[in-house]
Amino acid sequence: MSSTHPGPADPEAADAAGLRARTAALLAAHDPATTPRLDFLRARFDAGLAWVHFPAGLGGLGAPRALQPVVDAELAAAGAPGNDPRRIGIGLGMAAPTLLQYGTDEQKRRFLRPLWTGEEVWCQLFSEPGAGSDLAALATRAVRDGDGWRVDGQKVWTSSAHLARWAILLARTDPTVPKHAGLTYFVCDMTDPGVEVRPLRQITGEAEFNEVFLTGVRVPDAHRLGAVGEGWRVARTTLMNERVAIGGSAEPGTPGGTRETGLLGLVADTWRAHPELRTHDLHQRLLRLWVEAEAARLTGERLRQQLRRGRPGPEGSGLKLSFARLNQELSGLEVELLAEDGLAYGDWTMTRPEVVDFTGRDAGYRYLRAKGNSIEGGTSEVLLNIVAERVLGLPPEPRTDKDLPWKDLPR
Repeated sequence: MSSTHPGPADPEAADAAGLRARTAALLAAHDPATTPRLDFLRARFDAGLAWVHFPAGLGGLGAPRALQPVVDAELAAAGAPGNDPRRIGIGLGMAAPTLLQYGTDEQKRRFLRPLWTGEEVWCQLFSEPGAGSDLAALATRAVRDGDGWRVDGQKVWTSSAHLARWAILLARTDPTVPKHAGLTYFVCDMTDPGVEVRPLRQITGEAEFNEVFLTGVRVPDAHRLGAVGEGWRVARTTLMNERVAIGGSAEPGTPGGTRETGLLGLVADTWRAHPELRTHDLHQRLLRLWVEAEAARLTGERLRQQLRRGRPGPEGSGLKLSFARLNQELSGLEVELLAEDGLAYGDWTMTRPEVVDFTGRDAGYRYLRAKGNSIEGGTSEVLLNIVAERVLGLPPEPRTDKDLPWKDLPR
């Protein structure tokens, strides 16, 4: 499949002045005060101001990525509507960069515009009951069927599946080769017959995630990303962007945020409001976490600057690790500071939130929700391996199943 770009970079838009002029023209033609939100977002995409580093015709102008804040600042000052990135984070943070790198021109034209405007929500059909941490061991099968594929299997821990129109799907197409070599990457229509979504209730009582059952789902070959058997290579692009999206945008190390942003701020406020609960030990713990949270925030800012220069590196895995551990330690300290009040839990009613709110509700909720931080987006154990091998350059762990055909692996 080809992945040529539809147009060259626009030299007039390659600097800040050119982008400001284009943004002013957009605002003049589509006054945010009178233009419906969706119409404005579509116009922004068509003007190449959605993500300026994308190619012309695909929401961008081929301009340096570092210039995106120039556009964002101009639009924010004018009161222009945004595209709600928290609600469509999987599409923006994972599907879009993968489509850009591996999609055909037709796939990019079809999917990117409604993805960016939020007209079409995306989810990620990767994890399975028997293949979460070891994603390459997944068992969902895709079998060639004429000009398409028949897909059967089960996915789990799928965010936004109940809202999604499209999914990025990793499936096994050849069980006779080692596990990493027999995978292929697809785009799956979540409205097709055979797709069943069931809520998965969490320890908090809510159901952010889903189980997804795929029974005889037909996926056209035109919805394949990358070559047959090259799915693991494509998935690595998605996973790398996923960890950056989670680690680089969530509390307490929020890039662009201020000190005491997010959960750290809540814990610090609790400390200040309850002097009667303070002990020397708790004070030392709070100080240590404050310093670590500030280091995470600055690391997130460095990662954001790296992203402006190009593709994310394995540093995102380290930041995601830090985010999970800090959230769990901070939420635990908050419960301790509040003593019995920290154990109170306001509402166990099952809800289906469209966005994850790590700092919402009460301390009891935050403590329970933080438990998932070390599982979602790659377990901490897997991320430690990535940091050890790709950042520190340590020898890899022995993998006795690396060269065995997937069908011969014990399951």
